[in-house]
Amino acid sequence: MQKKVWTGVAASTLALSLLAGCGGTSGGTTGGNQAAGGTDASKGPVTIRLYTHGTESAYNWKNTLSAFEAKNPGIKVELVQLSEKGDSQEAMKKLDLAAASGEAMDVLMFSDTAGYAQRVALGMAAPLDEYIAKEGYKEQEEYKIDTSLNGKVYALPGKFNPWYVLLNKNQLDEAGLKVPTDWTWDQFAEYAKKLTKGEGSTKRYGTYFHGPQGGGWTEYLKLMMENQPVNADFLKPDGTSNLDNPNYKKTLELRVKMEKEDKSAVPYADLISQKLAYRTQFYGQSASMIVIGSWMNSELGGTDQMPLNFNLAVAPFPKNNPGDPNGLTPVGTDFVSVAAASKHKEEAYKFVRWYTTDGQIAQGKNIPSWSKVKAEDMSKMIDTILSTTKNPDKVDKASLITTMQISKSSQVAPPQSYQAEVYKALNEEFEKLIFGKQDVDATVKSSQDRVNQIIAANKK
Repeated sequence: MQKKVWTGVAASTLALSLLAGCGGTSGGTTGGNQAAGGTDASKGPVTIRLYTHGTESAYNWKNTLSAFEAKNPGIKVELVQLSEKGDSQEAMKKLDLAAASGEAMDVLMFSDTAGYAQRVALGMAAPLDEYIAKEGYKEQEEYKIDTSLNGKVYALPGKFNPWYVLLNKNQLDEAGLKVPTDWTWDQFAEYAKKLTKGEGSTKRYGTYFHGPQGGGWTEYLKLMMENQPVNADFLKPDGTSNLDNPNYKKTLELRVKMEKEDKSAVPYADLISQKLAYRTQFYGQSASMIVIGSWMNSELGGTDQMPLNFNLAVAPFPKNNPGDPNGLTPVGTDFVSVAAASKHKEEAYKFVRWYTTDGQIAQGKNIPSWSKVKAEDMSKMIDTILSTTKNPDKVDKASLITTMQISKSSQVAPPQSYQAEVYKALNEEFEKLIFGKQDVDATVKSSQDRVNQIIAANKK
């Protein structure tokens, strides 16, 4: 009967809280709310609260927020960090609890499309179309990523994070392998085999896949789908299932082959039972390659917590066939929204707009999704990003620049409100496959059946 992921008391509590929040702000116009919130200059600066999964080391919040406040003396930003580890799943759980308890919140940051769409469906984010119209720009032209949902814009995109492959160049050299600039998944699998070394607890694996797990990190379930120009996700743009796409089955076959036959990928059972972290696997040199998002740019040269003790190179996301276009890859971003229950929506939007444009440059941690950043400035921005790491000289900058320049997003399918349900179901079916409870064909069929049931249950 339920059409959303939330169940039981938690869902009811959150929904009631959101309704209460909406009721508190819908009794008058936005101007009335601003007055009630104390935006009059005589009452001093307005303080807005920013809820984020981002850590100081990854987001440079102190300098970023100081830069905003210097340009906007009437607005102060209070940072609410939801995870000391930067764990987006932990952060979203805490965000939901904060919303359910009625905490004052103004700016919300979501790290993936499913989390964004799910919370938009619950009414947590305010539409931004009115503010965008006042400024006179089009979101699809102003930014490289279209965040619209059901015809409305509920967030602006922050960083531009294409996925790529990080490689231990020392281990590549040892195996006589070159840094790829254009390669396929078959070649990736061959590299992994040649890089795998040793046995038992000291075994070095060719690669490590950090998902799927807990309904998240499902990028690792569509490796051979998400490098396609269209229909690159589990769901098509119209919300119907895309699991009859042969590349879904091919991805499952690739995962099974690399773990079970080649034994070149860290076992999924180890990921789950030992709660492995991708940074530790790669920087600890337990895995020679990892497929990951370029949010890692700000950490490539190593950090205090995760030092870099080898030479590191970067390669593009692999393609399926030699003749396919190079550089197509999933692209991640932070969806930055104004909270629906905010009493300071004007100020919150002002921050969101600044943060997703000039703020990204001030932050100096990522390449922005803002389309007005010139391509020729990318090298300078990467220098700035790497300069904050401990050993930037150990990073093959040329391979990083090349990879970032050629990377381009597949057509982004509008996220569905039930997307998290789909992710959870596919995660469960993958576990049955990788633990030997069903074969690839059975996994594909069961996945199709479950996803079609979820879609049907969510039709209005």
